[in-house]
Amino acid sequence: MKTASPGHTLLLLWEKLRGTALGRWFFARLLFWMVPYSGSIGASIVSLEPGHVVVQLRDRRAVRNHLSSIHAMALANLCELTSGLAMLTALPKDARGILTGFSVQYHKKARGMLRAETRVAPIASAQAQELQVQVEARDESGACVTQATAQWKIGPQQ
Repeated sequence: MKTASPGHTLLLLWEKLRGTALGRWFFARLLFWMVPYSGSIGASIVSLEPGHVVVQLRDRRAVRNHLSSIHAMALANLCELTSGLAMLTALPKDARGILTGFSVQYHKKARGMLRAETRVAPIASAQAQELQVQVEARDESGACVTQATAQWKIGPQQ
């Protein structure tokens, strides 16, 4: 008997918990318990749909660098988290994915509330394939501060 995929499980939990601030907080705690390093930046999920994710990062001391802007690795972590959630929720139930490459470009100092967003078309098959996921993080003015490309290897669950 096959178990639900991680993406499917996340979508089910999100549907149950997203209706209240407490539910969204609890969802974030569950997610970051499952993926502790991603939880280190304290991002919050704004929207989670199959293949479409919006994640928000609040500017605060814990994610800042010596230039009083959000640290480059916090931005990379935000983009990787966003790409992973989108990819996982776009997979069929019998597939899995693993990150095999990641590139990031920084366009300006990141300050204030940031929103990272990406879309992944539904993946029809668990057949072995490579998938590139593009992510952009924007500041409150709408300016793109970071762009990233995550390379994912997709294949059947084993």
